[in-house]
Amino acid sequence: MKITYAIKRRLLQIIALGYSNAHLLNFKGGKIYTGKWKQFCNPGLNCYSCPAAGFACPIGALQAVNGSMQFSFSFYVTGLLFAFGVLLGRAVCGWLCPFGLLQELIHKIPSPKWHLKKGFLYVKYVVLVVFVLILPIAVTDYMGMGKPAFCQYICPAGTLEGGLFLLAAHENLRNAIGALFGLKAAILILTLIGCVLVYRCFCRVLCPLGAIYGLFNKFSIFHLAVDSHKCVGCGKCKDVCQMEVDPVKTPDSAECIRCGACADACPTGAVCLGFSTKRDKSLT
Repeated sequence: MKITYAIKRRLLQIIALGYSNAHLLNFKGGKIYTGKWKQFCNPGLNCYSCPAAGFACPIGALQAVNGSMQFSFSFYVTGLLFAFGVLLGRAVCGWLCPFGLLQELIHKIPSPKWHLKKGFLYVKYVVLVVFVLILPIAVTDYMGMGKPAFCQYICPAGTLEGGLFLLAAHENLRNAIGALFGLKAAILILTLIGCVLVYRCFCRVLCPLGAIYGLFNKFSIFHLAVDSHKCVGCGKCKDVCQMEVDPVKTPDSAECIRCGACADACPTGAVCLGFSTKRDKSLT
């Protein structure tokens, strides 16, 4: 029996979820792991404050360093993002992101399914520039330290993975709930509803990490390629793409998460996914 990309991807997503959140006992008592591995960043979106999390979130780390009193440029975090981007591109979103897996599972809930208007795809770039890059530097407190604006005001992954579990475990935090948590709870609820209706809604609309990795899709080592000599123009690859990408026309689309569904559906084997596939410029 042929092992499809769908099977391989789901197995790797489960493994990534496990290694990203290995400290399950920390849920009891609402503790946050602060060991030596927390100085390293997870390639996908997984909240630092999740009790089980063993690594830092790259978006949170990038904001924390950029918003420090010295406004130091995070060579480590940007270097890590660059390395993962060059190696995998947005395959990180499709294969290694714990919150991406959660979105896919939520989307399986029976409901009407919507197509996403193209204009919404650009919102995540605005979020990246404004909330991740500009505000942590431009808006500071009395000590001169910037705020991690995306984590503080938007990130539904942080609210779900960290905020809710910590609130459940600590009465003092519950007593301190204010309008900000109400805002984030509302964003989380809207995100979850959006993910039921639209495939990977947060990933496609709001995620700054996806915006970063998408910029690398055109030249990442792990990539999608279409053999023009084998392609018969049946359109099956486009029909199965839940990210609404046409692999034949735009195999390097910034929205492609390299899930491999198009390759599984191709009847002639024209669509290839991997590190050694040759890019075919004649179809693009």
